Amino acid sequence: MPVRSPYRGTFRKLVLAFDVGTTYSGISYRFPAQAHVGGDSKIPTIIIYDQYGVVRAVGAEALKEGFESMIEEESWIKVEWFKLHLRPSSNVSTSIAQKIPPLPKGKTVLDVLSDFLGYLYKCARSYVEETHANGVHLWTSFQDHIEFILTHPNGWEGAQQSQMRKAATRAGLIPDTEEGRSHVHFVTEGEASLHFCIQSGLTVEALKGGEGVLIVDAGGGTVDITAYSHESNAAGLSFQEIATPQCFFQGSVFVTNRARAFLEDLLQDSKFVDDVDHITRCFDKTTKLRFRDIKEPQFIKFGTSRDKDLSLGIRSGQLKLKGTDIATFFLPSIRCILDCILNQRESSSKPINHIFLVGGFAASDWLFCQLKDSLEPMGITFSRPDNHVNKAVADGGVSFYIDHFVSARIAKYTYGIQICHRYKPSDPEHESRFLTVFTNAAGYEMVPGAYSIILPKACEHISRLL
Repeated sequence: MPVRSPYRGTFRKLVLAFDVGTTYSGISYRFPAQAHVGGDSKIPTIIIYDQYGVVRAVGAEALKEGFESMIEEESWIKVEWFKLHLRPSSNVSTSIAQKIPPLPKGKTVLDVLSDFLGYLYKCARSYVEETHANGVHLWTSFQDHIEFILTHPNGWEGAQQSQMRKAATRAGLIPDTEEGRSHVHFVTEGEASLHFCIQSGLTVEALKGGEGVLIVDAGGGTVDITAYSHESNAAGLSFQEIATPQCFFQGSVFVTNRARAFLEDLLQDSKFVDDVDHITRCFDKTTKLRFRDIKEPQFIKFGTSRDKDLSLGIRSGQLKLKGTDIATFFLPSIRCILDCILNQRESSSKPINHIFLVGGFAASDWLFCQLKDSLEPMGITFSRPDNHVNKAVADGGVSFYIDHFVSARIAKYTYGIQICHRYKPSDPEHESRFLTVFTNAAGYEMVPGAYSIILPKACEHISRLL
């Protein structure tokens, strides 16, 4: 684990990292003199609203025993997977729109995100005040000096960051001033995961030969894949991206979505068709996590001993499915990850033979084993941390702010500005735009609409972005 320099600030400061995931969210924090990053658990990314739009429960509170009945009786609304409503517009994101639960009527994703961030902030404050000696005084000492780190998928850019910053303001994390907004920082989930791996000592052996490493952050909604190498001429630990980061909507929720579609088709003409939602939730919580062997039948426990239909494979409240059927739910995600890994290795400026799998989806033994079995024959070392299901991204977010191990990144887009060229009648391109020619203040004839590239896409290095 890298050794940090002592904090030399003139006042106490708190670093608070929020990882709002599609299915689970985590908080990590650190302040001077604290031995370890605080907290070691995640909560479900769920909010319950009543019919008036008032928050009734958040996180684990929404999953308490008997709460489902209350939601139904009171006509309350459960909001899940809302993070995906922030996704950038693209053909791929449009194609998954029907797979994402809609937001409540009258609520925007900004409303929901701000409610959730406000809840996380209250949880963080309560945790610090209750677990540290003289915790209330401790929190008071740095409540005006908090740096907030918000993580997001690799594919999110300025528009999504702007929405997240507005949500942080609405939630009361920061004042809506230039000074307040300067205390919110963003880091991609891929880069946060790299920082987590460095702090865990996982990248030391992998980088000894001057090779690159690949971080696969498989979460609930997205899979983020990023390649890095160590800058050999840099003092201390410094890393650079060596291929364009990738982001795909192939997280664990889409495995569940494919299972739901299968169950709807299987049970459509039976008395169990109205139980599809419940059976899908049971699959998501148990069967999906336990699946390991394609040759063995798998069971979804959803009912009582009275629930029976042998023609459907239902006996004593358990639905029996073939292991091959379960495997098909995972297959698109596995293929997507493998294809991206191969693409990253081909486009990388350095050889990559070490890959680390982190994130909540990494808890799936089937996913891990399928990837490992496919990659190891190529001479690739494929591994996952012992605490892969914990807060790798949130912990890495804290390290990102303190350590800043990444000094150079690959441009995902071409950046430039519109300019005008001096009109040349002999240029066929200019001649075709003759009707747009104008005379500028200096008396020259100009052709508008040209584009000047400042930073080309896939440019090998760009300076650190904070």
